[in-house]
Amino acid sequence: MRVIAGKARSLKLKTPEGLETRPTTDRIKETLFNMLQPWLPDSIFIDLFSGSGGIGIEALSRGARHAYFVENNKNAIACIQENLQFTKTMDDATILKQDVLSALSGIHEKEADVIFIDPPYEQGYEQQTLAHLAGQPYVTENTLLVVEALKETDFSYVEKLGFTITKEKCYKSNKHVFLKKAEVL
Repeated sequence: MRVIAGKARSLKLKTPEGLETRPTTDRIKETLFNMLQPWLPDSIFIDLFSGSGGIGIEALSRGARHAYFVENNKNAIACIQENLQFTKTMDDATILKQDVLSALSGIHEKEADVIFIDPPYEQGYEQQTLAHLAGQPYVTENTLLVVEALKETDFSYVEKLGFTITKEKCYKSNKHVFLKKAEVL
């Protein structure tokens, strides 16, 4: 796994050992960041269920002003710290060493530009996380939320939480679902 573009381009990133994380492949990451590029310059980027930190580091490399990394696995946290130091992006990062739902209220930004959510598959964390995010003041109508999930994951509930699906990009076995807060009429 490597940083694809930007100031840390081509630097190889470490990944935690074991099966507790599944790093996004370089090919899918490149496709994702081609879609995210308009939101990245000078952005506040939140990487939930961060794993190795590869997504947040890619965002920093491509111009994000600050990235939050939320992870509760100690091996993954050590990996994020090493990757941030290696890519020289530590000064632009905040690591929240706790579970995602607890960490969301500890983010004190006026507005988040992009929130990337990549929870363990098939455990219902997508819905729980979106429900918590719906009430956070930094999630505004300008915030882009991206959820990585299995291709068959149902997102029909998001309207009840106040979100609208703006785009869905499917891959072989998984997908990225792009959401925004629904406009209040």
